[in-house]
Amino acid sequence: MTQDRFVLDVIEEANAKRRTERRRFMKMAGGGAAALGGLSLLAACGDDDNRDVPVATPTPTPTAVSEADVLNFALQLEYLEANFYSYAAFNQPIAASLRSGTGTAGSVQINTSVTAGQPRGVTFQDPVIAQYAREIAYDEIAHVNFLRTALGSAAAAQPTINISGDATGAFTAAARAAGVVGSGATFDPYADENSFLLGAYLFEDVGVTAYMGGVQLLSTPAYIEAAAGIHAAEAYHAGLVRTVLYRRGLSTASLITATTQISAARDSLDGTSNTGLLNQGGSRDQGLVTSSGAANIVPTDSNGIAFVRSPQQVLNIVYLNGTSTNGGGFFPAGVNGNVRSS
Repeated sequence: MTQDRFVLDVIEEANAKRRTERRRFMKMAGGGAAALGGLSLLAACGDDDNRDVPVATPTPTPTAVSEADVLNFALQLEYLEANFYSYAAFNQPIAASLRSGTGTAGSVQINTSVTAGQPRGVTFQDPVIAQYAREIAYDEIAHVNFLRTALGSAAAAQPTINISGDATGAFTAAARAAGVVGSGATFDPYADENSFLLGAYLFEDVGVTAYMGGVQLLSTPAYIEAAAGIHAAEAYHAGLVRTVLYRRGLSTASLITATTQISAARDSLDGTSNTGLLNQGGSRDQGLVTSSGAANIVPTDSNGIAFVRSPQQVLNIVYLNGTSTNGGGFFPAGVNGNVRSS
């Protein structure tokens, strides 16, 4: 049996056994009430892990999210990252064969100043950073391919993605909101290496926290293993980007300042005043230095555990909208799939 056939068989079997396996997984994890709350499309997934699920309430019963829904949500984020790195490293979007699926397929919005058919990638001066960019691009494209293969005909299409750095681009909107650039300035992540690294920094930390939150909504062992593997890859990417930025920030202080501003903006958007899936409290996102000026390559809590975000909190960030409406920011029309809005 091939690996692809095995994964597809697991998906078919999971559709029949999903509820039973999920209950068993939640009992083993010791967090049944919190996990059940996390399976709601309408829940913010940020309540206290010890809360009981109400037995009788006038509020309609939340709709459970299937494992395919969770994988499709991850796929939407991989579309975003894969296209960003593909443009930065290879001057082109991901292959058309990796973009089709259920839902409304969209285009990639890139700088309007770029000549059609001849997108401008990053002109790397440091060959090591250029190699890092290519490696991460290959990884992100592989993640798209893997998730699409696992989902088969259930794979959601690539939605409209805005990774432009011009005046109306999502990167500029994010940088202005964070205070990285002024209200009338633009932020182009393809302009130079430092800008590219800041663009990567914005995405990578979110990817790590997203997978850490998403894996808690899975119960099939094959899915958990795959999600954990991708989470580890994203963590390597994030650690690499943070390390390079910190090293460069020793001589270019504005890079350190920018990461602090971006982290504060993500914290503000994602709604971390809620306790979160691991009860880690608010103000969790962190820049590259501590309040005392020490290096902070790995953003963790007091137990040395990486931070986690619910799907809702991730949408708040990528939509650049703290109320997570049906789209905006890097996904102008929203993501495809059932996990897409509040």
